Amino acid sequence: MTTPTATTYDFIGIGLGPFNLGLACLTEPIDELNGLFLESKPDFEWHSGMFLEGSHLQTPFMSDLVTLADPTSPYSFLSYLKEKKRLYSFYIRENFYPLRTEYNDYCRWAADQLGSIRFSTTVASVSYDEAGEEYVVRTEGGETFRARRLVLGTGTPPYVPASCEGLGGDAIHNSRYVPNKAELQKKKSITLVGSGQSAAEIYYDLLSEIDVHGYRLNWVTRSPRFFPLEYTKLTLEMTSPEYVDYFHALPEQTRYRLENQQKNLFKGIDGELIDAIFDLLYQKNLAGPVPTRLLTNSALHSAAYDDTSGTYTLGFHQEEQGKDFTLDTEGLILATGYRYSVPAFLEPVRDRLRWDSQGRFDVARNYSIDTTGRRVFLQNASVHTHSITSPDLGMGAYRNAYIIGAMLGREYYPVEKTIAFQEFAA
Repeated sequence: MTTPTATTYDFIGIGLGPFNLGLACLTEPIDELNGLFLESKPDFEWHSGMFLEGSHLQTPFMSDLVTLADPTSPYSFLSYLKEKKRLYSFYIRENFYPLRTEYNDYCRWAADQLGSIRFSTTVASVSYDEAGEEYVVRTEGGETFRARRLVLGTGTPPYVPASCEGLGGDAIHNSRYVPNKAELQKKKSITLVGSGQSAAEIYYDLLSEIDVHGYRLNWVTRSPRFFPLEYTKLTLEMTSPEYVDYFHALPEQTRYRLENQQKNLFKGIDGELIDAIFDLLYQKNLAGPVPTRLLTNSALHSAAYDDTSGTYTLGFHQEEQGKDFTLDTEGLILATGYRYSVPAFLEPVRDRLRWDSQGRFDVARNYSIDTTGRRVFLQNASVHTHSITSPDLGMGAYRNAYIIGAMLGREYYPVEKTIAFQEFAA
């Protein structure tokens, strides 16, 4: 049954991660913008499968939903702490980095105050009405909504390497680690494949309890070393408006080359965690060798599962030596990251969107991806056009201020133009 609506929204946000939630907060007080946000999940949830005890954001609390666009917003993280009667505790804690569970609770708190969000609503298709010059959004529940603009915030789904697709057994992506941890620890061996912060957090968590459960633990990464997240202040200026301007203006081939080279700027491991892993290894080895291996330069190229033994056989290639080797393991965790995929619901309007030579969105400087340059906007998924600022929580409010200005045709939240000490262009 289709439920028609007479309302044509100024915009519809599809998907509700932190970026579109921030947009909902920032547009709430703007009378000229009537927006609606559609999210398939029953409530707000942000990486709940990685809520390890003590895990925290890698960006400070000011990278909340609104502060860097509007420090006076009632939806700030500090407003949340005040209402929850935890502001003084956070102050005494003297740590700028919110706990991951705390940040998720903050986002749920903000979402609960907004009337523009509809949960449990999955978008089935998006078409375009030429006569009305409107996008028509249809849901799996049979509802139809109309809007002049779209803001895509569907996020980046977990990535599983081709060698592990349809593998069988109970292998998991790291995004499902916490609810599966107890079953994993019943196995005789566990292998963790991947690098980055999530892999390091899981390895430390499993290493902490290795002598309690008695499993063998392997951590294998394709990277030549366990890269720390580069977090020096002049490097952080690469999350500046000037660097976005500079990067976006580069030739497409140059941007793609830099995208591959700059991964450790936003996908590295917190330096303190790397040190903590070493210290824990040192401490546990005092009682004798710990049954764990850390393997670098090793790319996963094959995987097979034996139903009878409940064992995976993983094939790796040591890239510097050019040698192949295998590992057998009962438990398998793929900390292989997330990759954007174009939502199927956009297929009917594909010809209205801009694409680059690699088949990815050609994202304009104002974050639009449609042929008019002002009707469809993209959250995240633009490292190839906007550099490391794309997934950075601290740049979410900046991007939303930019998108709001593009929708209104004027600047509503002042956007900083120059903040960096260094110069990026000749």
